[in-house]
Amino acid sequence: MDFKGFDRPGGPGGGGTRSVKVMIAGGFGTGKTTMVRSVSDIKPLTTEETLTEASADVDRLIGVADKTETTVSLDFGKISLNDTLMLYLFGTPGQERFWFLWNGLFKGALGAVVLVDTRRLASSFRAIEEMERQNVPFVVALNVFPDSKEYPLEEVRDALDISPHTPIVACDARDRASSRDVLVALIRHLKERSAVPLESR
Repeated sequence: MDFKGFDRPGGPGGGGTRSVKVMIAGGFGTGKTTMVRSVSDIKPLTTEETLTEASADVDRLIGVADKTETTVSLDFGKISLNDTLMLYLFGTPGQERFWFLWNGLFKGALGAVVLVDTRRLASSFRAIEEMERQNVPFVVALNVFPDSKEYPLEEVRDALDISPHTPIVACDARDRASSRDVLVALIRHLKERSAVPLESR
C-alpha cells in the first residue's frame, strides 16, 4: 500500500518522512508488550516487572495464569512502514492500578491498536471506552492465542459494542508480519477517515 504523503488525518500531505504516534492498548495480558517487541525495528524500551503473589488478586490472572511479568509504565518501539512513514509505538499498561498514566500517553497520538483476547473480552472494554472518550481512531486486533475459539467478526463487534466503521482484524502478536499488518490496517483506517468530511461521520 502506498503511504506517500501521509501526514495526519485532515492534514496536508508533503514530502519527507512523516512520524506518527500510535498507541498499543488493551487489557491486562492481551499481548501489548509482545506486539511492540515483535514489530519494532529497534530494541524496544519496556518497563516490565515481575508479578508477585501480592498482585495476583489486583491483576486478575484469570486466563493468564502463566504470565510472569507485567508492564508498569509503558513500552516503546518504532517501525518504518516505508521510506516516508515512521510509526512510534507506545504500549500502555494493562492493569487498572496504572490506568492513570494513560492520559499522558495519549497526548499527540493519531491512532491506536486495541488488542483483544477473545477468551477475556471484558478485559479490553476499558481500553475501547478510553479511545472513544478521547476520540482516538482505532482498530481492534484479535490476538489469537493457542486455545482461543474462533468467532464471527460481527459477533465480536456486537460483544464489544463498537462502531461498524471500526476495523477488526485477527493477528498473532508474536509474529512481525502479522503485527505489521495490523499497523497497516490502522494507517489505512486513518487515511480513510481523513478523506471523509466531518459532517458525514
